[in-house]
Amino acid sequence: MLGAISAVALGLAKTGLPGVGLMSVPLMVLMVGDARLSAGWLLPMICIGDLWALAYWRKQASFPTIRELAPWALAGMGAGAIALGLPERIIRPSVGVIILGMLAVYLRRRFFGGGLTGAPPPIYGTAAGFASTVANAAGPVMNLFLFSRGLAKERFVGTSAWFFFVVNAIKLPIYGWHGLISRESLLFDAWMAPLLGLGAVTGKWVLHRISPKWFEIVVLVLTVASTMLLFRR
Repeated sequence: MLGAISAVALGLAKTGLPGVGLMSVPLMVLMVGDARLSAGWLLPMICIGDLWALAYWRKQASFPTIRELAPWALAGMGAGAIALGLPERIIRPSVGVIILGMLAVYLRRRFFGGGLTGAPPPIYGTAAGFASTVANAAGPVMNLFLFSRGLAKERFVGTSAWFFFVVNAIKLPIYGWHGLISRESLLFDAWMAPLLGLGAVTGKWVLHRISPKWFEIVVLVLTVASTMLLFRR
């Protein structure tokens, strides 16, 4: 049941409601019983979600935005690959603190002056690469960065789709090296694929029917809620 909920949530996040997918992280920890191994069980599901997202939104991406983040994201992934050897009780809350700090800066600029521009790619890119590698938790960081660029909702989702498609594909050998992916986990991911597809189709339907204002509100609320889950053991 926990795996099924995780799969549907990932599908929704990849094609229509960014932020909701992070709830899959603690749910998979509860299911697998080991935080590090749960990341390996989750990653192939995320990659399937990336393919669904590209199928719908591949032509909507802002590639200059992705190029801004790419070198810094790779640096963050390198640091994350090393940090995978640290205790999970240290890594996951650290990622949560980083995300909440960025959220505070975003809200201050959004509602108390200063505008949404100025989100520095080195900071956001490095944080996204690191958070993605150690906890599959870069969604909130990417959401805040893309909001700072003022992208339309379809372009927002398309840009995120291409970014995470590349990042998650690079993570597969890293997770394999750390022994986080097994035959058992891949079999589970295959069983969950249809439910993930159901979530992806539903997410696309929702995105077409939500206004830009409500899209921002929903994504921000889900970002806060899903980030708080990182502090749960």
